[in-house]
Amino acid sequence: MTTPVINIVEVGPRDGLQGEPECLTTQAKVEFITRAVDAGIKRLEVASFVHPKKVPQMADAEALLAELPLSSDVSYIGLIMNERGLDRALATPVHEIGMVIVSTDTYNQRNQGVPTDESIDAWVKIATRAKANGKIANVMISAAFGCPYEGEVSPRRIVEIAKRLLAAEPAELGIADSIGVAVPNQVSELLGMLKEEFGPIPLRCHLHNTRNTGIANAQAAIEAGVTYLDASIGGIGGCPFAPAATGNIPTDDLIYLLDRSGIDSGVSLAKIIDVSRWLEKQLGHGVPAMLPKAGLFPKDRV
Repeated sequence: MTTPVINIVEVGPRDGLQGEPECLTTQAKVEFITRAVDAGIKRLEVASFVHPKKVPQMADAEALLAELPLSSDVSYIGLIMNERGLDRALATPVHEIGMVIVSTDTYNQRNQGVPTDESIDAWVKIATRAKANGKIANVMISAAFGCPYEGEVSPRRIVEIAKRLLAAEPAELGIADSIGVAVPNQVSELLGMLKEEFGPIPLRCHLHNTRNTGIANAQAAIEAGVTYLDASIGGIGGCPFAPAATGNIPTDDLIYLLDRSGIDSGVSLAKIIDVSRWLEKQLGHGVPAMLPKAGLFPKDRV
């Protein structure tokens, strides 16, 4: 019998750190990423090519990528908002270009300065340019289950946006519960609709634990056939443009769920917990994840 596999996309160095008041040094970020890779992480969001005045925690994107060790089996993702960000990213060794499209105009305007339709049109051009320059192009629909400004978001709205985004042939389509409002049946319903509409497209989920449903939603995503899940070591992070959007699902707690469920991630839980405890010292405060507090079970599990 084949062991199920879930691939973790570590977003702590980007989505995690951008939600923290502290700005880690470039060298501390390099150590953070190197420690995550040593624990078995193979894909990581490491930078965001946005204006440093908007997200000062990401101001050293180019310097960071110049310092990161390159390996044939590790992929670094850089987030962009527009073609200016793409220009910056293309000048670095980043492997993947990631773009976020927010499902509602109000949130997209606050996040990216334009309505949703404009970001979709920009994505088509960006995907073409990124691929022509040898980069992998991915896109994520943010606030896919709810918006802090406009409220509920219809699954049909997400399907309509996905249709336009998939025309540019991203390597995968991401679905994000950016403010942590989803519950498992909503995750199952939306992912089912996307598969029914578009067939076996690669799907990735980015879930937040703001209302303590993130890990349950991850289980629903796994059961729906998703093979890529975002998570943040220690559970740090949140969008600076959405009120109270705290709490990516912790890599630590997700790996515990996977390990105990017999699902392979290739990641050492013991090492991830060590990274969380190291991160607490760098940030000067505790992290939301449960596993650094509760510890391993059984005690000898690695």
